Amino acid sequence: MKFEDFNFVPALQEGLDTMGFTKPTPIQQEAIPHILSDKDLIACAQTGTGKTASYLLPLLHKIELEDHSHINTLILAPTRELALQIDQQIMGLAYFTGCTSIAVYGGGDGFSYEQQKRSLTDGVNIIVATPGRLIAHLTSGTINLDHLKHLVLDEADRMLDMGFYDDIVRIISYLPEQRQNLLFSATMPPKIRYLSKKILHNPVEVNIAISKPSEGILQQAYLVYDEEKNDLLSQILANSEYKSVIVFASRKETVKRLNSALNRKGILSEAFHSDLDQDSREDIMVRFKGKNLAVLVGTDVISRGIDVVGISLVVNYDVPPDPEDYIHRIGRTARAETTGTAITFINDKDQQKFGRIEDMLGNEVLKLSLPEGMRQGPNYNPKSRPKSNFNPKWKKNFKKKPNP
Repeated sequence: MKFEDFNFVPALQEGLDTMGFTKPTPIQQEAIPHILSDKDLIACAQTGTGKTASYLLPLLHKIELEDHSHINTLILAPTRELALQIDQQIMGLAYFTGCTSIAVYGGGDGFSYEQQKRSLTDGVNIIVATPGRLIAHLTSGTINLDHLKHLVLDEADRMLDMGFYDDIVRIISYLPEQRQNLLFSATMPPKIRYLSKKILHNPVEVNIAISKPSEGILQQAYLVYDEEKNDLLSQILANSEYKSVIVFASRKETVKRLNSALNRKGILSEAFHSDLDQDSREDIMVRFKGKNLAVLVGTDVISRGIDVVGISLVVNYDVPPDPEDYIHRIGRTARAETTGTAITFINDKDQQKFGRIEDMLGNEVLKLSLPEGMRQGPNYNPKSRPKSNFNPKWKKNFKKKPNP
């Protein structure tokens, strides 16, 4: 199958041709026809599968056939990094069209807010927004969404994990009832099912199997107690073979402490987390992408928000909470047909989590011996599997009425 088979408007097809895109990915083949047919959609697909283009292309096609004078589409994303990434992809795909877009996100100064306000007042076709900043504009009366035709929730599972449910409900209260709804999620836990029932109408469901890690990734693990992790990480980073490194931790407090510990040991690193202002985050990413910063320490915010070629090592300082998060994290290395290494630290409490990851991979990850001089880590016993952490009390959150 080729993109030409979708019969996109010439300006959109010209953009695809210019970018060298000829064959759609599986999620694009499945989702695009349903979106072109104006059906609501719930899709389970990971980052790296082409899921962003799977909704952008049909929406850009429809916008080209409609009136350009109104806000046509709202895309909600969990982080400013993803919002910017989606907006950049719109600019590339829509280069030859008359479609306009803006990324709306918080974290900047008052000047950036006023810039967004002016752009929204002047009118754009697509808004890509994080929930909090969008609500600020909605309550100020900046945005008129009376003519909105499409709502997209991208990485909906991440938005719910970050506590955005009430914000999403409040935003939806501003939208026309007659609209097309598209929900994309890397995972499909019960809370996503509840959300989909609240906002989707007779949706078509598309599931793309969880992708396996790139064959170019060398996966390894250490069994290590928490108090030994910093020393182990320092010894690993002393290896001159690793020129560009991301260290993942599940909590921003851990990220801050770990970054400070590395700096005290003379290892130049930067902490990347949600407490940073936008200028600081952009400065860190520019230096990291430009190879002027070797080590980046962050939470899962950066596991789905960056695309940097040449990352030689990913370290899971602690085991990620879900197998899918493991895939996202280690997928930052071995991109664009390169190779890379992914190392996970497994303490005595996280063995069950890592056992679930190995179940998903279909094989065991090589466990390395700790360096000489370090005390022996815990024995590996992942046989006992943790129960689902879904709490039925979560349902109560879905009974809340939208804020007026």
